[in-house]
Amino acid sequence: MTPARIVVVGTGYVGLTTGACLASLGHSVTCADVDRAKVSRLAAGRVDILEPGLADLVARGIAAGRLQFVVGAREAVRDAQAVFLCVPTPMGAGGSADLRAVEAVAAEIGDVLPAGCALVTKSTVPVGTSKRIQEMLGRADVPVVSNPEFLREGTAVADFLGPDRIVVGSDDRAAAQWVGELYAELDAPLVVADAASAELVKYAANCYLALKLSYVNSIAELCERLGADIDLVTEGMGYDRRIGRTFLKPGPGWGGSCLPKDTSALVKVAESVNYDFRMLTSAIDENIAQRDRIVAKIAGAVGGTLAGARIGVLGLAFKAGTNDLRDSPALAVSSVLCALGAELVAYDPAVDGGIDGMTLVDDAYQVAKDADVVVVLTEWAEFKQLDWRAMAELMEGIDVVDTRNLLDPRVIVDAGLSWQGVGRPRAAARISVS
Repeated sequence: MTPARIVVVGTGYVGLTTGACLASLGHSVTCADVDRAKVSRLAAGRVDILEPGLADLVARGIAAGRLQFVVGAREAVRDAQAVFLCVPTPMGAGGSADLRAVEAVAAEIGDVLPAGCALVTKSTVPVGTSKRIQEMLGRADVPVVSNPEFLREGTAVADFLGPDRIVVGSDDRAAAQWVGELYAELDAPLVVADAASAELVKYAANCYLALKLSYVNSIAELCERLGADIDLVTEGMGYDRRIGRTFLKPGPGWGGSCLPKDTSALVKVAESVNYDFRMLTSAIDENIAQRDRIVAKIAGAVGGTLAGARIGVLGLAFKAGTNDLRDSPALAVSSVLCALGAELVAYDPAVDGGIDGMTLVDDAYQVAKDADVVVVLTEWAEFKQLDWRAMAELMEGIDVVDTRNLLDPRVIVDAGLSWQGVGRPRAAARISVS
């Protein structure tokens, strides 16, 4: 396909990845943002987001002259062939998606978009948003296309350049097909749909993953009560091709920038058409229950009362490979522990700065000093490489609560500590008898 002139509005995870990757496919891309300081840093090739391969892709795009950064979108879109909206759509009042940023950009640029320019919603938006934007624009010569993203933090570049599928949808099928052809260099199935179907795909996919995670956390709880091992159970499940191996790892609950807001938004969309999506609301309730079960497990490790307990926390980001704290289950658990009077000392290799209610340190071993219990809340691989004998010498207590089943229980026990995971048999410390 002939390289296109593309403007990407918003330079967060989705926008910056979209812009840098489209530039790597040969398109001429301008990324626009309202944050002047951020634009200045990006123009100099400085990327604040921790995302493997992204900084290199940005640097190469700038060097090749195919990627630039500007403040404000209005002037940038005047000669664009496609404008991608990659602005935040956070959870709003009552759980619905907050579309104010999307609508503000559409209102700002609507009258200066060139005829035939495709206005593409990359942000996750509820069904009906394309139609709503089309009505706002009041322009039949500017097609609105839904092109949902399926990027995972920590693997966003790889996901963009090696996608499972590309979904585009519009009531103008020719416009949807043209947007799909922007990805012609990628070897992936192209799904061309109507606008409503394309918008629903993203919610349907994310909410299914949330259901799967809540389900495996429920099975893990059953394992603990029945004396089974979740690792063996999920191994047996995962060989079934109808189920697969992904999203079968229990943990402290699901979170991040997508699943909490998308599950809530789809419940609200269902309510708007008088459908009680009980399966999804149950998954949300189960996620909250999982957090509370983890808190209870930690409380049990310190004798039942968290008030005054010193707890060492390993990991704060919502998952390993990112510095994103948005709706982090690690923070959700930590906040409850703080509210119940515990003293928290935390370490995360990608997180710095202050977090209310806890002391943040820059070394994992400081977490263990005088700790009544050490808790693993994010699955950073480096925690497996710690000298757990040294950790044990620093601790006051002997319990390690591993909410990610990350550590080898034998290593923990050999260090003179007890290990508790999720859905797995407890490994108790060996008590020496003199």
